[in-house]
Amino acid sequence: MTTPLLPNFLAGRWQTGTGAGLPLFDPVLGTELVRVSSAGLDLAEGFAFAREQGGAALRALSYGQRAALLGQIVEVLQKNRDAYYEIATANCGTVTKDSAVDIDGGIFTLGYYAKQGAALGDAQFLLDSARIRMAKDPLFQTQHILTPTRGVALFINAFNFPSWGLWEKAAPALLSGVPVIVKPATSTAWLTQRMVQDVVDAGILPAGALSIVCGSSAGLMDQLQPFDVVSFTGSADTGRIIRSHPAVAQRSVRCNIEADSVNSALLDPAATADSEAFNLLVSEVVREMTVKSGQKCTAIRRVFVPRALYDAAAQAIAAKLAKTTVGNPRSEGVRMGALVSREQFDTVQAGIAHLKTEAEVLFDGSQAALVDADPAVAACVAPTLLGSRQPADAEVLHAVEVFGPVATLMAYDGIEQAYELIRRGEGSLVMSVFSADPAFIAHTAAELGSSHGRVHAISPDIATLHSGHGNVMPMSLHGGPGRAGGGEELGGLRALNFYHRRTAVQASTAALDQWGATAVAYQP
Repeated sequence: MTTPLLPNFLAGRWQTGTGAGLPLFDPVLGTELVRVSSAGLDLAEGFAFAREQGGAALRALSYGQRAALLGQIVEVLQKNRDAYYEIATANCGTVTKDSAVDIDGGIFTLGYYAKQGAALGDAQFLLDSARIRMAKDPLFQTQHILTPTRGVALFINAFNFPSWGLWEKAAPALLSGVPVIVKPATSTAWLTQRMVQDVVDAGILPAGALSIVCGSSAGLMDQLQPFDVVSFTGSADTGRIIRSHPAVAQRSVRCNIEADSVNSALLDPAATADSEAFNLLVSEVVREMTVKSGQKCTAIRRVFVPRALYDAAAQAIAAKLAKTTVGNPRSEGVRMGALVSREQFDTVQAGIAHLKTEAEVLFDGSQAALVDADPAVAACVAPTLLGSRQPADAEVLHAVEVFGPVATLMAYDGIEQAYELIRRGEGSLVMSVFSADPAFIAHTAAELGSSHGRVHAISPDIATLHSGHGNVMPMSLHGGPGRAGGGEELGGLRALNFYHRRTAVQASTAALDQWGATAVAYQP
């Protein structure tokens, strides 16, 4: 039986691509689910429609009105949550709690920006900081303003977060008044397509405000014009291709790259094996290795502990990992599902073998049988903890990220060596520090802040409060320097910067006073 071909929504109408399309599979059962195709689509028409129709309609609204639209999207998505969970189980291979990170995380982010945008009220552009006097006479001043870019936002997203990956970008874009075209990763595009379909069918947004193209990304970058923006999440290699495209290199299209990185966890050298900081690190490492089968760009990949605690940490982490049952997410008792595809399975297995050239195996979960899953078919990889007693001598361990349930424990001698080893990751999205000492946390954050987009400090006093090393929250920045892509997303209203153009208006105070209620002070 031929599986259905999912339609694309472009130029204000549903369109099915030509040809047989690319199949999407159940990563546990290996069965074909649906197909996608972007072949034959008139991309130029779709981008022009979004720019001219969608953009004009969104910009005609105030921030408060656009925020209300986000709130309506939240209501539609909440009403259809059960269907999204079914798709995630079938197409992403995730257990319920892992699906929630993606689905409910996306809905939560939309709701957050709906509230933030409501506070901007009737304004249609933003005032960036206070006026600055330009002459002896205060009559002549400069005011920096932020106005929505008159282009389209193209999102090229990764396979691991088909829901959150869309909405964490779309929420600030739509709130800014910029239409969105999303190209989800093919292997898990079904969930993104279904969510867009539900929003479109509900008639919430103006025509052209939200479009989706499933299948090949060929030709998408060619459509970008100077006032468009492109945001990419995925591999550093693809990020480099996007940055070198003429749209970015020649036409100066604004570009945001969020790439994977070898994120770190650091244990305070003053910790002991029976300290709460030690136990918090062990629990967080296990959680980060197993949530979404380790398929998170923010997951912990390197774990730095004092040399005296290396063996104790290895034993404690291994003991917890041994309780992780892997297999079919539909089966009771399964705590970790599959990778998204058999192709990803092969990539992770090759990556583990590569890391083993510089590391010992501390825990190999593959010794336990999968639950209700055929190992010859299912894309299930058990947790693997590797270790290095001499990480200063390693190269691969600091450079190669294996995008699965894999982490490497590393011993350090002195905190300065730990800092130097962490920096060898050449820029990361996030690092976490585990300590009961506020002074140590503050010093470490300042010491390593320039290498990271986010520093997540876990201390005993917030053990039950913190959001988690790998959870990206909309009020904090997401992104990182160096190999992490050099981009920034979220961070509250800071996210609106990407979709606005900053302009210095030099004029008399009489002219600047004319804006009145059409502008609001920008408070990120």
